[in-house]
Amino acid sequence: MSSNSLRHLTKINRRTLIGGAGGFALAHAAASKLGMPYIGSVAAADPIRIGMIYAKTGAVADQAEYMAQGSLLALETRNNTLLGRQAEVIWLDEPTSQAAQQNAERLVGEHNVVGIVGGSLSSSALAISAVAKKAKIPFVAANAGAIDLTGRLCNRYTFRLQPPADVHTRVLAPYCAGLGKKWYLLTAAFAFGQDIKRSFTEFSAANGITLVGADEVPVNTADYSSFILKIRAAKPDVVVGGVPGNDISTFLKQWNELGMKGKIPFAEIAVGATDLWGVGPEAADGLFTINWYHKNPKNPPEEQVMAATYEKKYKRPAADKTWMGWMAMNALLDSVETAKATEPGAIVNALENWGVQRGGVKAGYRAFDHQMVNRLLVVGIKPKITDKWDYFDILAETPSNDGEIEKVFGAQAQSACKMDTL
Repeated sequence: MSSNSLRHLTKINRRTLIGGAGGFALAHAAASKLGMPYIGSVAAADPIRIGMIYAKTGAVADQAEYMAQGSLLALETRNNTLLGRQAEVIWLDEPTSQAAQQNAERLVGEHNVVGIVGGSLSSSALAISAVAKKAKIPFVAANAGAIDLTGRLCNRYTFRLQPPADVHTRVLAPYCAGLGKKWYLLTAAFAFGQDIKRSFTEFSAANGITLVGADEVPVNTADYSSFILKIRAAKPDVVVGGVPGNDISTFLKQWNELGMKGKIPFAEIAVGATDLWGVGPEAADGLFTINWYHKNPKNPPEEQVMAATYEKKYKRPAADKTWMGWMAMNALLDSVETAKATEPGAIVNALENWGVQRGGVKAGYRAFDHQMVNRLLVVGIKPKITDKWDYFDILAETPSNDGEIEKVFGAQAQSACKMDTL
């Protein structure tokens, strides 16, 4: 770090870094984990602050680290400036949905952020969204997939990148049906897991599928052996999973240890590459939907540059969660620049008109529910994994063009969102 940077940093108040008692220690820990300065050089004038809420502990902490790094990279590649002013990110944790709500309130009340990105889990994102609505501040949810976020609990200030469970289900369920007509559901007892259960149950009822079993399991389940024995006894054609982050790694390792790999196909929507990297080549198995893959040759040039920049910096490939954090933050930063102001209403209007071309699909937020429309990948585990970072064969990309968007994402008439006004 240059001497000028050191002088700048000494001028920063502790509350500017992260707020509250022990804030500097938290900021330093975040910087150490991410391998980069938590906050860059800050001018004497007040910087533009962006709030970020991603998990630092728990079942999705590994995913969240990639999302946080992608989000920070988006600002870093702009030289940490917005509207010609210094800009910085304030990163707070989401150990519980209640804590996520409190931290969102801190970002607004103590740090005067112009917008927030984050929400590793749906429960946290829903809590942050409620704060965004009350405080009238833009919130871009990167990873949360609960239907309600852009459904019945939608609001004008909340935008969501991750497709909800019903969209992923429309993409993956036909592949599952092609494997057999007897399904077993194993889903986590939290908002997104319950949406997965509901979506696959509705698909099965409409398509002649028999559910031979269904279990809800707590997040952070350590021992899946009793559930695996139940699945083995039920003899399904497919196991449909809905467990998050490290939990899918735990399940697939135990699935392999009990001799079930290759015996009954496993499928799950909205996985992260990190979930499978944590499983290891010996136990990795299944059919999945994923938002982005660093080995996809169809990634747009700017995403390939992002991936190369990330790998050079962190000495590992960009995961899909890296891209999600980068994409969510870029949407917010682009919209601040487009608005030419930090006024929340102007940023919201810019977000509603934001979009980027990704192959044959224009990715952007629908005005009627603020759900991002985008393409999804259907991937399968490679028969032989020779690269510890390359687990997937890409089987399909859908929607492949703008004409298929409504079929995959649903029409406005199907949405439970009643969008409010600014």
